[in-house]
Amino acid sequence: MNKKNGPSLGHNKKSLLKSEVKHIDITSFDSRKIIESMKKMSFTSRDTAKAAEIYNEMIKDQNCSIFLTIAGSTSAAGCMNLYSDLVKYNMVDAIVATGASIIDMDFFEALGFKHYQGNQFQDDRILRENYIDRIYDTYIDEEDLQICDKTICEIANKLPPKPYTSREFIKELGRYLKKNAKKKGSLIEVAYDCNVPIFCPAFTDSSAGFGLVMHQEKNPSKHITIDSVREFRELTEIKLKSKSSGLLMIGGGVPKNFVQDTVVCAELLGKKVDMHKYAIQVTIADTRDGACSSSTLKEASSWGKVDTSKEQMVFAEATSVLPLIVSDAYHRKFWQNRERKKFSNLFG
Repeated sequence: MNKKNGPSLGHNKKSLLKSEVKHIDITSFDSRKIIESMKKMSFTSRDTAKAAEIYNEMIKDQNCSIFLTIAGSTSAAGCMNLYSDLVKYNMVDAIVATGASIIDMDFFEALGFKHYQGNQFQDDRILRENYIDRIYDTYIDEEDLQICDKTICEIANKLPPKPYTSREFIKELGRYLKKNAKKKGSLIEVAYDCNVPIFCPAFTDSSAGFGLVMHQEKNPSKHITIDSVREFRELTEIKLKSKSSGLLMIGGGVPKNFVQDTVVCAELLGKKVDMHKYAIQVTIADTRDGACSSSTLKEASSWGKVDTSKEQMVFAEATSVLPLIVSDAYHRKFWQNRERKKFSNLFG
């Protein structure tokens, strides 16, 4: 493989951080013809078309609450505007994500910082010498990331010291960005405007964790904490308020399991609730090792989490197929007939 392809392999920080990642605009192209053609194909193409079909069914179903889960680094890789458009155009009702997706990527760019196209063959020792972090072929300026950490600390310092769910804290970040964002239209800010709750069940595994540790170090006796148990109860409450539900899952991990477990949690609380009626997962995880991230949706059915009548696994790298699925849904415009659920209002 030609290692000279892509951005410069020079040692100067400015030369390494010269090509910004440009986020895809799913409204600027119409993928419906591609999806229709894929229906007549096989392998991953047909799986992708089936996923698009199921997603449109979710959107058309007026009783369906749609949960988006995000794991991995697709936001940094160019899907950031795609996710905020899902909220803007009323195609999701609640979000469960990794802390990195929401803080290190979305909040980070809202502060005015960038992700950059890099090269997976770059000597990582050189990157470290230049204080550059690498996500495969994407670069982040570590100095900018530390400003993000410190901003989280500063926001926490101004909040009443008490336990917060990640949803509550992210809502405060949305309030902060309304006045202070250098880049408008972030997922956090759009979700804040549209009353779409964002949950990060492993919130401290991100810049938020560093920022909150600094906050607690500065405020040893009176500081905020993150109540992950209460947020599990809150997410379960959304499931209980939903007549039916659908999952659009990007990657696996904690977000995937967290949202699926709401069915089990409701059952343990003595509440009658249906399994998630619709489910799509886009993943490259191998199913052979039995890990959570690679468990199939059919496997989830054995736990009583997902109904198998409307489910589709798509084994593909998400940035290659997700824009097609979402552009197809956007241009079919079934979202125009949906009422916003405004689930954030459940919690005051």
